[in-house]
Amino acid sequence: MKAFDAAFGHPRGKVGELGGRVMAKVNAGVEAHVVELANPAANETVLVVGPGPGVGLRLAAERAFKAVGVDPSRVMLDEARERCADLVAADRVELREGTAARTGQEPSTVDVVVSVNNLQLWDNRPAAFHELFRVLKPGGRLVVSVHRMVLDVSEFDLVREAEAAGFTGVRTTLRRHGGVVPPAIELLAEVPA
Repeated sequence: MKAFDAAFGHPRGKVGELGGRVMAKVNAGVEAHVVELANPAANETVLVVGPGPGVGLRLAAERAFKAVGVDPSRVMLDEARERCADLVAADRVELREGTAARTGQEPSTVDVVVSVNNLQLWDNRPAAFHELFRVLKPGGRLVVSVHRMVLDVSEFDLVREAEAAGFTGVRTTLRRHGGVVPPAIELLAEVPA
């Protein structure tokens, strides 16, 4: 279990690098789907919580004005920086250490928040939902996807936590992305305009 955490939970060292390569392949379809759902416009800023090796971060940045990735793992930040090197150089991707509850983002500065297979790592989900609500502009969107099997709460609890933070239009769906990837819960929500 310790090696699994070092590869996927809190990636570090060579095991974390290997985990990043696995995540880049296994999560690629989900990352593309979530970015498509979020539908960032060319004038919007996207916050990617837990970008891991940067697959979804890159996809978001290619569509948006700018994408900001926050991740507590230096290994994942390095992999994302390498995958998005041209976009970092063009100032269209920014990377920094952070978490869902501590993004380091100024209030009301992002249009969209996306997160793939990271919610299970949020130490304090209610605080994280409050933080994401805080950084989103009025009318901003939240799109989260997470493997159902790794959650310790129901989707109804997630809806209640997001609503308690101020989100509206909160809804969840269960989606199978094919292959060996287990079903995912998708949570979509908005900040009132």
